Amino acid sequence: MTPHTTAAYGMYARNIALPEVVFALNEAGFGSEDICIVLSPAHPDAASVRDATIWCSGSDSATSERMIRWFSKFGAVVIPTVGLFIRSQQFLQALMTEQSFPKLSRGSRTLLGLGFSHDDAARLGHLLSDFGALVYVTCKGGNRNKVDGAIELLRSVGAREAAGLQHPRATGAAA
Repeated sequence: MTPHTTAAYGMYARNIALPEVVFALNEAGFGSEDICIVLSPAHPDAASVRDATIWCSGSDSATSERMIRWFSKFGAVVIPTVGLFIRSQQFLQALMTEQSFPKLSRGSRTLLGLGFSHDDAARLGHLLSDFGALVYVTCKGGNRNKVDGAIELLRSVGAREAAGLQHPRATGAAA
């Protein structure tokens, strides 16, 4: 992310309905293009994408198609080892930057691209496998009140952990 981007994130358990989280963010004025979701490959919402094949038929195919269509509305959706959907140029630049941190999982490297420190990326990447989903929302304009509001909103819709990133790091620099 750019050095002037502020953001908030929330960690969610697998049983939290992500459409409700997104709806609450949209109602508060955050656009879907400002949202990035990082899902554990084991998350139920990731299963329909992970298991999608051109050979699916019936309800499995319809579910996969509906989930892919929903994912395509966001700035980005990342499912490490499965795939990613990127709509936003901002997220494309952040997530496609090559990072050489071989000891980090793909999920943790994704978090580095979003501006998390090395330590937070490693910690949250590990938690991601237990919790299931990280919802990240950019707060344009660097407005601290908007970040604080997003954090409170993420908590109110079930985040186990929610915090803000005031100055995401530039690629390759320490946080």
